[in-house]
Amino acid sequence: MSFVRPELASAFLRWREVAAAVGLGLFGAVLMRAGGWILWPFGGVLALVAAGWAIIALRRMRFVRRVIAPGVVEVDEGQVGYFGPTFGGFVALADLVELRLTDFHGARQWRLRTRSGEILTIPLDAAGAEKLYDAFAALPGIDMAAVTSALGRRTTTPTLWKRHEPMLPGMRTDHEKS
Repeated sequence: MSFVRPELASAFLRWREVAAAVGLGLFGAVLMRAGGWILWPFGGVLALVAAGWAIIALRRMRFVRRVIAPGVVEVDEGQVGYFGPTFGGFVALADLVELRLTDFHGARQWRLRTRSGEILTIPLDAAGAEKLYDAFAALPGIDMAAVTSALGRRTTTPTLWKRHEPMLPGMRTDHEKS
């Protein structure tokens, strides 16, 4: 028998990482207040680490949503997978060249495109979709602030991330060929 209402328990679970970061920051502040040549710098470092952790935790929270879309997202060893009732597949993060946030008949979804042109769409509110934050954060040069900001807007967004492949020596761009 639980003495906590289910919606309150889910709110606690959603904010647990932010609360842990705030707790670490408070502990760092207490150490700084204790003073001394060792505790003050150590507490300051803990407070700075906690501030960074809190920012990342707040961004990661934007990915946590109530599960209403069918299917399950899986992130495993550099691969993102989606198992849906009618479609699904896997995309290796190393093969990913483009990330978009699209709207399909009122349902928002991630659109991942690979080098070979394959496209995997993943609903934002599928089970396990919160794991995508860490997977996307591993992409080279991605701006996670822009990605989490796009989640808050209801409009479709242009490309959120695109892989910039280095040019090989002797290659020319399309506008240089003419």
